Amino acid sequence: MTVEYAKGSPRRDAQILSMIGLGHGLSHFYLLALPPLFPLLKDAFGVSYAALGLLITVLNAATATTQLPAGMLIDRFGARGMLIGGIGLMGGAIGFIGLATDYWMVLVLVVVAGIGNSVIHPADYVILTASVNQRRIGRAFSIHTFAGNIGFILAPVTMILLANMVGWRSALMTCTLLAAVAILVLVAWGGMLQSPAEIAEKKTSEEDPAPSGIALYLNAKILPLFFFFVATAMVTSGIQTFSVTVLVDYQALDLKTANTVLTAFLIASATGILLGGSIADSIKRHRTYAVAIMFFGALLMAIMGAIQLPFLILLLLYAIFGLTQGTLRPVRDMLVKAAAPEGTLGRIFGFVSTGLNVGAALSPVLFGFIIDIGKPHLVFYFLAAFTLAGVLTVGILKRRPANSAVTNR
Repeated sequence: MTVEYAKGSPRRDAQILSMIGLGHGLSHFYLLALPPLFPLLKDAFGVSYAALGLLITVLNAATATTQLPAGMLIDRFGARGMLIGGIGLMGGAIGFIGLATDYWMVLVLVVVAGIGNSVIHPADYVILTASVNQRRIGRAFSIHTFAGNIGFILAPVTMILLANMVGWRSALMTCTLLAAVAILVLVAWGGMLQSPAEIAEKKTSEEDPAPSGIALYLNAKILPLFFFFVATAMVTSGIQTFSVTVLVDYQALDLKTANTVLTAFLIASATGILLGGSIADSIKRHRTYAVAIMFFGALLMAIMGAIQLPFLILLLLYAIFGLTQGTLRPVRDMLVKAAAPEGTLGRIFGFVSTGLNVGAALSPVLFGFIIDIGKPHLVFYFLAAFTLAGVLTVGILKRRPANSAVTNR
């Protein structure tokens, strides 16, 4: 038997965040469950690394193309059931790869996993917005994002350890058990997870109906946020994918110290995400904060592109960039929450989150080309340019009246 605390209380919010964080962390775990096993999968299925890389591309493409429809279904039917289904689809698909005998089977299963993953972000943000005390919503967003990062961190170590202990097939099938645990938790204690669709069944809204069709997305409140997500994803993906190469080729670091610099960025970014929650809750001008931080970040990147710097200075600049940009994550989510018309948060988060997939897909191709032509220093300038593009998208963002959010407490 579990104790249910008063609505809006810190303990109740902690229960809600524990459940949502579990699901989000698990989804990120699944996203990185396969790459650590690629050498084993290559031998098992007799395919190239390019074919294995295609699995990750297909998974992300499936997420990108179904995220908006998932958001529509969440707004229409509620988030909790959709979240349970998404976790089940993703965990089941990854687990069944352990039973696959041919590559094409794996390809089909990663499509299913991508569809399951498409539910996670829209459902999580809808539930958090409707269920958590609004005075703590920024911190809720930051903990949600941080939980996803924990999933990324744990996946490679866990999958390699399990593969060494029980083989790669059993290691993947274990993923299904993890999903089953999460689903049991959500079924047993998920009654407190609300969404506007469920709240709407209990009360009649007298507000004007939200825009419908394409007009809901292609307007000055929402479309700039989509491109903001694209720009920030290109920066983050570029840093994570090619920082080590650029630091070695241009800044003349050795491989070990270059990886140390990247690690400092990742740790500082995770720290910034947690700090950003308190910042998002304590400030009112989220757009102004985002513009200032991104201007500062662009300056740091331009400096690193213009000057060859010693290791300790690079370590410091990367850490500062990671910390400050990490604080933007909860602020970014607050901007989306404020822009979304009543009853459309699932669709809006589904739409703008697709920008993350677009940015992550475009970034490696562009930066890889820049490095291939022998101009690694230009990577820093392009990172600065995309950071400034984020400034532009937020700068043109049209304000929305304050009555758009789901308010409780």
